Amino acid sequence: MLAGLWRTLLPRACPGCGAQLGREVGLCHPCRAGLHAHVESHSPLRSHPGPHLVTLGRYRGVGRRAVRALKFGGARELAGVLGEALAAGVPANWAIGAVIPVPLHPSRQRQRGYNQAELLAREVARCLDTVCVDALSRTRATRQQARQHAAGRNEMAGAFAVRPGRLPPGPLLLVDDVMTSGSTLIACQDALYAAGAGEIYVAVIAR
Repeated sequence: MLAGLWRTLLPRACPGCGAQLGREVGLCHPCRAGLHAHVESHSPLRSHPGPHLVTLGRYRGVGRRAVRALKFGGARELAGVLGEALAAGVPANWAIGAVIPVPLHPSRQRQRGYNQAELLAREVARCLDTVCVDALSRTRATRQQARQHAAGRNEMAGAFAVRPGRLPPGPLLLVDDVMTSGSTLIACQDALYAAGAGEIYVAVIAR
């Protein structure tokens, strides 16, 4: 109750549209209502026939502003709103056994103070009533994908490894905030497949 009163008294702008949040957490009601997860195929990541990617849409508008607030603005409470929206789009027949976040390099995580993909993955796992497993590690630092030309994105190959004894059984859901070229997610998938993973699905806020 005190938290709700504090949110009402302290003026805060919605990261999605700039309106006052009031008692809302993360995003205002209209922006929340505009978040609709959908499932699609995306050829760079396709490892099997049929749709396998859950996303809230293109990297623009409310989605873009929300991702930037979560990633660079310290608005961790957005992970709850966005993660819940993502989880709502995961088909039940995927039978997800565990949710795995795309890891940051330790140096970047120390700089930021948290991994936004991990915050999202925890919320998705909670909503799906399954576990979030920190199964991947980043073995070397790489440039941000948005700043690379397509020709330079092969540097992601081999940038991830599966932690010993941390590979969960069953279909896996790999979670990240944004998919740019797909090379980060492909590198994560490659590491998981090499360690013996079966079906791997992907969920991102925006692409």
